[in-house]
Amino acid sequence: MIKLKNVNKYFYKDEDREIHALRDINLTIESGEFTLLSGASGCGKSTLLNAIGVLDGIDSGEIYLDGKEIGSLDEDSRCELRLRQIGFVFQSYNLIPVLSVEENIGFVMRLCGYSEMDIKKRVLEVAKLLKIDDKLNSLPQNLSGGEQQRVAVARAVATKPKIILADEPTANLDSANSKTLIEMMRELNESEGVTIVFASHDELIAKSVRRIVKLHDGKIVDA
Repeated sequence: MIKLKNVNKYFYKDEDREIHALRDINLTIESGEFTLLSGASGCGKSTLLNAIGVLDGIDSGEIYLDGKEIGSLDEDSRCELRLRQIGFVFQSYNLIPVLSVEENIGFVMRLCGYSEMDIKKRVLEVAKLLKIDDKLNSLPQNLSGGEQQRVAVARAVATKPKIILADEPTANLDSANSKTLIEMMRELNESEGVTIVFASHDELIAKSVRRIVKLHDGKIVDA
């Protein structure tokens, strides 16, 4: 599904020296994987996740999604790709405070032009999977951190994207909520076949995934 070939990204580069954020990354992630990008702070895992999700550009190399090169797309095409094929989960939840849980989950579906009937059906479906169907009329500030992150996951998966990219999704959660979230994301991975890639140093995630890609100083040292 995802293939990176000789991907490089620089913090700094001139004629005399190069400081890499990513160095010669070659990586293939197959459809349906439940995978962790792991390493110490500053190793490049979030940068790599953002490159896969075309949130950030790269300086050289190629990135493919289902055989199509996406690393060199223009910004409009990147936005369309992120909207329809890639779901994102961030540590800060990024929910819209004035919208209910139901409206937050269905937000991207509305941007994509789904009918209200389809939105309502899908929102209820993913809310039940993530055990927040009793919170659909609530506002985000009335939810716990764990519940807010589950809403964020529901929003990410609502459009049935090909891949979900999760950057430190448990960073603001206690161990009990972290464990619950990871278990629910694994259930989504298995029941819906969605590829999920984490960037995290959380040991709970490391114990739950099927594959760990380790990075050090912008390089893959174990995959």
